[in-house]
Amino acid sequence: MIFHVLGPLEAHSSTGAVVDLGTRKAGTVLGVLLLHPNAWVRTDEVLSATWQEQAVPAEAKANLKTYVSQLRRALPPFGDGNRIEARPGAYRLRARTARGFSARLGALALALAGADIRTMPRVPLDVLIVDRALTVLPAERGDSVAAFELACIVTTTVELFERVWRTAVPFSASVAAGEVTDRERELLTLLFAGRTDEAAAARLNLSVRTVRRTVSQLMDRLGARSRFQAGAKAAGRGWLLDHAG
Repeated sequence: MIFHVLGPLEAHSSTGAVVDLGTRKAGTVLGVLLLHPNAWVRTDEVLSATWQEQAVPAEAKANLKTYVSQLRRALPPFGDGNRIEARPGAYRLRARTARGFSARLGALALALAGADIRTMPRVPLDVLIVDRALTVLPAERGDSVAAFELACIVTTTVELFERVWRTAVPFSASVAAGEVTDRERELLTLLFAGRTDEAAAARLNLSVRTVRRTVSQLMDRLGARSRFQAGAKAAGRGWLLDHAG
């Protein structure tokens, strides 16, 4: 079973056939649960997300049970049980996920909710900063962490975060869906046409450093090992403009 969630929501069987999810609301329920694979999602959260553009009707809980039943009939079981499980006050979708996939979906959910998120291919350190007063760092053991309130440690990690933040790329639903911004599209088109970094920077009114950083990030997103390969992959995805100008 394969779920396509970064873009139009689709479910595909093991043979590649598209699975009919039933009603649109049933598909919305599946999408909400897919944002939190293998985690229990409270019923009220599912309801508010499913009816987010209107007031939740009085019969919503009964309707939700109907949508879950539709999905259970449409989707194959997971192991020896239902793919969608229920317990009092919550639902859970059971699925195998690729490494890092849940984190990416969590970032998408936060972005859709209005959170300010930025990404970059690599970070110098895994760190959690709470209210600029507490720093949580990995401990020597790989499965544990250490918390610090020392001003010198907190200040240092905040400064590191702010440096990384300035060079990171804003994360949005469109980026998560595999799309590119107009500026990225124009940059790719210029480089594919043979323009140098300097010429592209002048055309787009950007610094050469920004152009090179953006190209590196686009190559990471495309899984390309060279600029030529990145251009070919971008063209295959329809990311290039018709004219470089």
